[in-house]
Amino acid sequence: MDDLAIIIISTNEARWLTPCLTSVFEHAGELNLDVVVVDNESTDGTQELVESEFPDARVVPSRNRGFSHANNQGWLTCNARYALFLNPDTEILAGTFADLVSSMDERPTVGLAGVKQLGPDGTLHPTIRRFPSVTRALGEALWSERWPRRPEWAGERELDPTPYEEEAEIDWTSGSFMLARREALLGAGLLDERSFIYTEEPDLCLRMRNAGWKVVHLPTMSILHHAGKVGKNPRMEAQNAFARLHYARKHYSGLHRALFVGALGLGYGIRAAVPGRSEYGRSRRAASRLALRTMAGLAPPPFGDPPPTALGAESGEPALRVGKP
Repeated sequence: MDDLAIIIISTNEARWLTPCLTSVFEHAGELNLDVVVVDNESTDGTQELVESEFPDARVVPSRNRGFSHANNQGWLTCNARYALFLNPDTEILAGTFADLVSSMDERPTVGLAGVKQLGPDGTLHPTIRRFPSVTRALGEALWSERWPRRPEWAGERELDPTPYEEEAEIDWTSGSFMLARREALLGAGLLDERSFIYTEEPDLCLRMRNAGWKVVHLPTMSILHHAGKVGKNPRMEAQNAFARLHYARKHYSGLHRALFVGALGLGYGIRAAVPGRSEYGRSRRAASRLALRTMAGLAPPPFGDPPPTALGAESGEPALRVGKP
């Protein structure tokens, strides 16, 4: 059995793979890695690049059915104690995977961990997150990240850089770097494929927490993440709204769900009504309007509904429990 499998999805992201994979192998430490690039129906030469430049990595072809589906398909080909779900637009800056795995081995109750992430300009990319809630959706609807002082109940992202320097137990972390213990994945279930993209991380971390595992931020490693490279995209915002509704249907009931959806809709409503003078403002307004239409059922989710047999989907049985010998 391998110690660590690193799963990287490429959906026409070959331009990021050379720096990403180079840094991955440079920071292996005294550890043999199983590096898997999931080729998500790319047409940009992803497979050819990996096979020619990185013979120690392997390519797994996948239908493009979303973030969770591709990650699950990659993981199902692995036989490792840990799985790292890693974005292609990342590079390892400091630390080794050998040290990171050692840190996890020393913490047997930890099921999933994130690390410190920096943007291209060296600023912090906030990855310590709190679970979605009514008050946090309401706070974010009212631009709580602009408040001079923001309490924990008013937003999901931890913006203070201080906590990122220390180990801390957290609610969830960004899917751009999620290190998961094999037993935790098998016990809580793999990534839920039904939202195509978004909310997979809080959903998985909540299921792990409910199964008795801890989710932590570890300062053992830091990475560069080219976050925000796409900008405000109406289709992605609408998909995010759809995914949030799915999360609410899955984890909330009755009044709680109605209040959460109402707070979410308020945020989109405010932004849809604010005149957009800049290009970003106009795109934000268009994105909010499409998100509202999706929430109201007037427009389908931009990337459609996944098949009902999607991995991680709930049925009469517990969340998916699959494994390899």
